[in-house]
Amino acid sequence: MSKAKILVLGGLREDALADLKNKCDVTIGPVGHRPEDDRQWVLDHIADFDGVIVAKMVFDKEMIDAAKNLKMISTYGVGFDHVDTEYAKEKGIIVSNCPKSVLRPTAELALTMILASARRLRYYDHALREGVFLNADEYDNQGYGIEGKTLGIFGMGRIGQQVARFAKALGMKVMYHNRHELDSKIETELDAKYVDFDTLVKDADFLTLHAPATDETYHIINNKVFKQMKDTAFLINVARGSLVDSDALIAALKDGEIAGCALDVFENEPHPKQELVDMDNVIMTPHVGSATHGARYALSKEAAANVLSFFKAGKAINRVN
Repeated sequence: MSKAKILVLGGLREDALADLKNKCDVTIGPVGHRPEDDRQWVLDHIADFDGVIVAKMVFDKEMIDAAKNLKMISTYGVGFDHVDTEYAKEKGIIVSNCPKSVLRPTAELALTMILASARRLRYYDHALREGVFLNADEYDNQGYGIEGKTLGIFGMGRIGQQVARFAKALGMKVMYHNRHELDSKIETELDAKYVDFDTLVKDADFLTLHAPATDETYHIINNKVFKQMKDTAFLINVARGSLVDSDALIAALKDGEIAGCALDVFENEPHPKQELVDMDNVIMTPHVGSATHGARYALSKEAAANVLSFFKAGKAINRVN
């Protein structure tokens, strides 16, 4: 029996793909500096492949129509908003994601951003680099503690729950809003209280986002929300850029409606708006939630396992459509 032909697109760890290469015919696709050229290469060659592992490249109707033999897509990450999952389903193509490997590192980044925002690391770092050694005795140069503060979590999936565990350990109060209320046993373990969305944004000292990008969550953090938030509150986004109206965020920061924000994701990646770049109460990272050596190895293994399970065991794991 011939081996399934698999195309790998993105920065997967090749040392984690030994099993996949042994059992499938694997091609590593282009990872160039011009995304439009990479996309055209894939459009020209995708018809030859049975399966694909894709990181960030958009798999829309055009791409899926070009993939005449495609049976399975695995994302390289938990997000799958760059894949037209419904159209893939119409074409009989399975789509799976990788929810396990990104859990801990993304939650750790969210915690890092909470602490960095509270302790004003961007402000201090910038001042020192400009030659200013701030006087920490002055009230305006002091940061904030997090013990006893309220963490509001929007999206209480696996990552949100891990952030809640961290927050509980550090003495924070935890409230959350989700599509569905968690089982009472999980709420008790996390010491987390379910609230409606308006209560979440009004009462949170730190509002952290862990929801997927959907039509319902698009710009869910907007002008109305910023006006409801405390002027001492911080927004943390390690989920998807589309959850936050970036123009409304910039206005809220300029007008003092919130104290600051920390962003790992942006609406117009890889080009965050210059107003955000210039602000000392904005911490930014370049979409690195899963970017640890161990996590990227595990993520590559998880994506490969999705493909192997489908083509060798006939079982679709981590299926999202």
